[in-house]
Amino acid sequence: MNSRNIEVPGNHLETEVLQFALYFGNRGFFPEKLISSARRELSKAVRDAGYKELSMPESATRFGAIESVDEGRKYAKWLAEQNKIDGVILCLPNFGDETGAVAALEEAGVPIWIVAYPDEIDLMDFENRRDAYCGKFSVMDVFYQYGIPFTSLPPHVLHPENPKFSEQLHYFASVCRVVNRCRKFTIGAIGARTTAFKTVRYDELTLQKYGITTEVMDLSEVISRVRAFDESKDVYRKKMSLLASIADMSLVPPEPMSNMVKLALVIDELAVEYRMDALAIRCWIELEQELQVAPCTILGELNDRGLVAACELDVANALTMYALRVASERPATVLDWNNNWGEEEDKVVLFHCGPVPPSLMQQKGKVIDHPMFVKSLGPGCGWGPNQGRIKPMPMTFASAKTEDGKIHIYSGEGRFTEDVIPQGYFGCAGVAEIKNLQKNLNIIGQKGYRHHVSVSPGHVGAAVREGLEKYLGYSWLELE
Repeated sequence: MNSRNIEVPGNHLETEVLQFALYFGNRGFFPEKLISSARRELSKAVRDAGYKELSMPESATRFGAIESVDEGRKYAKWLAEQNKIDGVILCLPNFGDETGAVAALEEAGVPIWIVAYPDEIDLMDFENRRDAYCGKFSVMDVFYQYGIPFTSLPPHVLHPENPKFSEQLHYFASVCRVVNRCRKFTIGAIGARTTAFKTVRYDELTLQKYGITTEVMDLSEVISRVRAFDESKDVYRKKMSLLASIADMSLVPPEPMSNMVKLALVIDELAVEYRMDALAIRCWIELEQELQVAPCTILGELNDRGLVAACELDVANALTMYALRVASERPATVLDWNNNWGEEEDKVVLFHCGPVPPSLMQQKGKVIDHPMFVKSLGPGCGWGPNQGRIKPMPMTFASAKTEDGKIHIYSGEGRFTEDVIPQGYFGCAGVAEIKNLQKNLNIIGQKGYRHHVSVSPGHVGAAVREGLEKYLGYSWLELE
């Protein structure tokens, strides 16, 4: 997310085309004719899948592949000279030289996917036999010895022209996005943690060890800016129109509506000033007491636009929302593990007051006066929850905590079902079905994770885990 462009609908994560460096390995006594064809086939497979590719010139080495440490060093120099590489595809058309691969990629600094060609049963003579099946083991073994992280997927060998190859390439692209975007980013913490919400404690120094900068600002500055905002500005009218287009605002009185628009614009300003990739905001009770608004609808719009935004100052879930966002290239949101669904043990009602991105809702929601604030502060103090229902879809869930100087995460996959939640149920919610839910909830609770959980569409849990755990060193909680 390029926070300098946050006023532009959409963001570059949805349109950016990843670029992969291609590496070809060989040992000199294997059939060199198979290298040339592999260069053509792999390049075409990458382009056909919608990505860019770069290869070291074929003339740079004897057969256009790396066969020695010296050639590996030449490749490393070439790779370092490239402007933008999101990942490396290490291709073995034949058995490859593993020490040359180490010399080439030990300092690559991006994810590496090791792929190997299959042999054909009727082409197993010395002129055609590849032995890449065995060669892949050798490269994996030596990379393990050197501590070089890499990605490898079943089946053990796969031709680039096989339809499964494209599926695996998309998976690797998700891993690359997670690694490269999560290696260094900024989370804005707008306001202090509400005293009662000890569930959302986090450690800034731990986050910084993982490359995550936390920019903290006082909520009083936000409120002051809102009150001083000039309603005659053109951006005010545009924001008013935008919010009205994503949710039914017909119940919202003029003054809270104006404050909601100005609050949205102030958050935009802060995101630019502090170069935020994600944010978490203290969403009660001062905004309600001073401005008569809750920021729910604003957060939903931010997430749909591409700037990850969590409520209740849950910085740790802003982190997992961001990882899910870059992996799936779809909006994420944060919800509560909230209610049982009758006697069905693998189903749960996931809920929050109303910050769900409109694109994840079944239909346009209706902005209401927050019932909890009506009860505690009186009517008219909590305009902002976007009431509605989450649409049926496959989804990935995740959450994080900081503990003992480490970031700990869990993730899993499930789906939002077609089950209909009664009309009287407040907020934005959906019924989620998750295998082994009861065992997993017990594991999550026993290990001190919060009642919040981040979700995004699609099944990207494996890519998120591989990127964060294998390449970035996050600690992982194993679920059932």
